[in-house]
Amino acid sequence: MLASSLVVLESRWRLTARRLTLCAGFVAAFALCVVGPVRSAHADGTNTEDQQRHLELFRKGAKLWPIYCNHCHNARNPSEFAPYQWDMIIMHMRTMENLTPADADAILEYLKTAR
Repeated sequence: MLASSLVVLESRWRLTARRLTLCAGFVAAFALCVVGPVRSAHADGTNTEDQQRHLELFRKGAKLWPIYCNHCHNARNPSEFAPYQWDMIIMHMRTMENLTPADADAILEYLKTAR
């Protein structure tokens, strides 16, 4: 009698473990579908891919800034203007110097970050 009770309990436990495993798999799959793949993120909320893109833009802008800006005037110190002011200045200078959008974005990234 005791042996048959233990067999019944063991089979119920295995069934419960299978159900829990199955439920955990469904929850994980659902979470992956809803949230998306996990990316490595830093404490400030940016991921390494974004940081790499900003770093590449910064480096390109640092190279282009003296080339384009010294054509007509001395290149300004990046800390001379606030970031929102650089947006307007670059928009104006882009038309004056005929900058490509990619070059203008790189120079703007440099000017805003180099403060």
